[in-house]
Amino acid sequence: MTQALTSLARLTLRQLRQMASDLGVTLYSRKSKDALVSEIAERQERKSGDQKAIESELSAPTRSTSSTRVVFLPRDPQWAYVFWEISDQDRKRAQTDGAAHLSLRLADVTGIQDGSSHPHTLQEVPVDSHSTEWYLPVPLCDRDYRVELGYRAGASWISLAFSSVARVPALHPSEQIMDQFVPFSLEATPAAAAPSAPVNVPDNTDSGLHERLYQTATTHFRSRRVGSEVLHEQEGIGSDQRGLSDSGAGLWASGRNESGLGGVAPRQRSFWLIADAELIVYGATDPSARLTIGGEDVPLSSDGTFRIQVPFRDGKQLYPIEATAADGEQKRNITLNFERVTPEDNTNPASEAQVEWF
Repeated sequence: MTQALTSLARLTLRQLRQMASDLGVTLYSRKSKDALVSEIAERQERKSGDQKAIESELSAPTRSTSSTRVVFLPRDPQWAYVFWEISDQDRKRAQTDGAAHLSLRLADVTGIQDGSSHPHTLQEVPVDSHSTEWYLPVPLCDRDYRVELGYRAGASWISLAFSSVARVPALHPSEQIMDQFVPFSLEATPAAAAPSAPVNVPDNTDSGLHERLYQTATTHFRSRRVGSEVLHEQEGIGSDQRGLSDSGAGLWASGRNESGLGGVAPRQRSFWLIADAELIVYGATDPSARLTIGGEDVPLSSDGTFRIQVPFRDGKQLYPIEATAADGEQKRNITLNFERVTPEDNTNPASEAQVEWF
């Protein structure tokens, strides 16, 4: 402090006033030289103390790490995120052995269980010595990789830790198809096709559940062909209208008769087509819950998922789905409403194919 006062006393009044202005001393132009020297010295000492406190806080010792570890996390098919911790003991040992810089080694270990890697796949990436995380580019997607943390010491390598093996996702969609659809026969009508059991449901599942769900979700209609029109009738109507027969079929249909042959040799052929659709209702809930669709109990798989294939015919279908907790205290529900319209239907199974002249 005395030395600082002596140095300040040698300055001119103009120089002292400039320093006082920089340090924020108020009314410095009205103070005497001795007052300015004392005020400036006090401000400098206070500033020096604050600077030492800041430096002490910045240079505080970091949290001690007892073990070294490295974690490899694929982010997407092209990049992976790696972070690590190095213990003081391992860091000092590596420095003693002549460690030059910190590096990460990325190795392809797809299909290898003995800890080795595929030849010519090892990539060494130098990183900053003070860093604790890094993004690594992935050479090939849909492969298993492992990261090794270590130091490069000249031509030698000092290994510190290995990460767990992780799979980098594929860039293209998966080729694995898990959906299982209800089989049907081209020789049978859609209603007669026996639906298969839902995916991941035990073999003792009620095989008639799909049809019962459809029947409870729809208003029952039947369709029949009269001439060129398809009429949809509600089941249970009077029998006086059921005696109508189909018309407009055969050789004389659409104004076709023998006079239209015009002396050309007639040809005949039978032709047929069948097509239909199915509706898939799926979801998941707590494995211990009770699930109902339209009042029908639906079995759940071990992970709580369910998947039901039901017929999807013309008309409206209403599927109220409700899940009830095992203790009965909680419930969740959703209602799905579907409607199918077939504006044109000129199909017939092979068993009903008729010989046509053309």
